[in-house]
Amino acid sequence: MSRLKIAVVGVGALGRHHARILADFDCVELVAVADTNSEAGQRVAHDCRTRWIADYRDILADVDAVTVAVPTGGHRSVAADFLSRGIPTLIEKPLAGNLQDAEALVRLADQHNTLLQVGHVERFNPATRVAWDLCGPPKYIRAERLSPYAFRSTDIGVVHDLMIHDLDLVLDLVGAEVRDVEAFGISILGGHEDSVQARVRFLDGCIADFTANRVHPTARRTMQIWWHGGCVDVDFTSREVVSYEPSDSLLYGIPILERARWPGADVEQLKRQVFGDFLKVIKPDVPPGDALTGELSGFVVSVQQRQPPICDGHQALKAMQIADRVLDCVSQHQWDGNPDGAVGPFARMPGGYRLAG
Repeated sequence: MSRLKIAVVGVGALGRHHARILADFDCVELVAVADTNSEAGQRVAHDCRTRWIADYRDILADVDAVTVAVPTGGHRSVAADFLSRGIPTLIEKPLAGNLQDAEALVRLADQHNTLLQVGHVERFNPATRVAWDLCGPPKYIRAERLSPYAFRSTDIGVVHDLMIHDLDLVLDLVGAEVRDVEAFGISILGGHEDSVQARVRFLDGCIADFTANRVHPTARRTMQIWWHGGCVDVDFTSREVVSYEPSDSLLYGIPILERARWPGADVEQLKRQVFGDFLKVIKPDVPPGDALTGELSGFVVSVQQRQPPICDGHQALKAMQIADRVLDCVSQHQWDGNPDGAVGPFARMPGGYRLAG
């Protein structure tokens, strides 16, 4: 099989890793990296044994596929040039900077019958599949994604920057249509929302709570999934998965609370028995693997075998649609409970304190 000719457009914080990984795939020829920053472009090109070009349009006729990792505001214009020529395209998340651009890209891919993959990299985190396999239909989900301010992706807010990961994961896991959305948030450092709390209710009764904060002293990426048979904890950073399920002694024996009421019951001993004897603690092995390498490998395989990607444009668009509803709620939140008071993430709050810049 001939090597797949791929280019990377945008070699900033994430695109340079696209180039590094693709350059090491035996089945790929990294034909070029494109970036308007000549210093960064030439450095990455040198390290990845390829050439740098300033204008990606110079290689439209030379590639079999492309990955687009430019700032979010440029996703539509750059990706459209490749999709309209039938060139399979991987766009880093979020799909676009707004819902209208996202819809336009999906339509374009459909019109030209072109593969469109979106870089929701947590789909490729080894802990994700292990966790999904452990739980049944979820009834309640709590997702937290916290990060110190990175001084990048400043053209979008925390919903498109961080929360979009968990929106995509939950939509994939639940599989039901969304009934309603509630949310509020604040801007702390700039012109976009930096901290958002959202609740999404699904038609099947599942409720999901989302916390996203990109001005936080510590980083955390976790999810707790409750289903009728127990609870699954996922730490996407450490790639640890823990499942808690009722043991047979709890399901079919004497309830623990009844035991605790017996005369002379050793309550301290019962406390020690909660996790282990009454609730089974399952810590499955999570296979090794780099999520971004898995994402790019999946893209290459999809292109070569002409098969749908794990996260295509339509799936990413659903996450964008819910993100848009979250942002609408954030912009309309009435801090004082009425439209005459403080409204939205940039409102001035009582006492002269301003939440936004």
